[in-house]
Amino acid sequence: MKGLILLMTMAAWAAPAQTVVGFRDEYLEELRGASKELTMLAEAMPAEKYGWRPGPGVRSVSEVYVHVAAGDFLLLAMAGKPLPKAYYPNAGAHPAAQQMYKRGSELEREVTTKADVVGMLKEAVAAAEREFRAADEAELNRPAEFFGEKTTIRRIYLRILAHTNEHLGQSIAYARVNGVVPPWSMPKKK
Repeated sequence: MKGLILLMTMAAWAAPAQTVVGFRDEYLEELRGASKELTMLAEAMPAEKYGWRPGPGVRSVSEVYVHVAAGDFLLLAMAGKPLPKAYYPNAGAHPAAQQMYKRGSELEREVTTKADVVGMLKEAVAAAEREFRAADEAELNRPAEFFGEKTTIRRIYLRILAHTNEHLGQSIAYARVNGVVPPWSMPKKK
């Protein structure tokens, strides 16, 4: 019995401290993780592969990354946040979702160099994290419209996370087909 108690005590000391965190911290950790991997993959993909697409009518590498960034900006605008003037110079104070979606499609064709794509992606993921961090519970619970459906601001932020993860998976497949190993899954050098 003493041996069992000693073993349990040693295991408790050796185990990392468990911190109980709430939804906000958990969300930010998930968003940071997915955004970091997506950005690392965008940086690892060779510039000459940014125009590659798996078939006609399917987004290219650069178009996927710009789509994620434009999607973040569109969703943040639905949450009442201003659109960046660098990408949306003609957007008014409350642009319609269709207008923002159309502009996102234009950006997919306009922003194509690796440096510009990665820059836009980094700007978008930083904005998503910053705006979520700044939103208090009242803001997250505020009613919102999401493509014609009544919901909350919280759901819009959840969509940002889901959308990032969706296209992270797509980007992993694009990278692997093009011989690029996701940086976080490379064997560690000894």
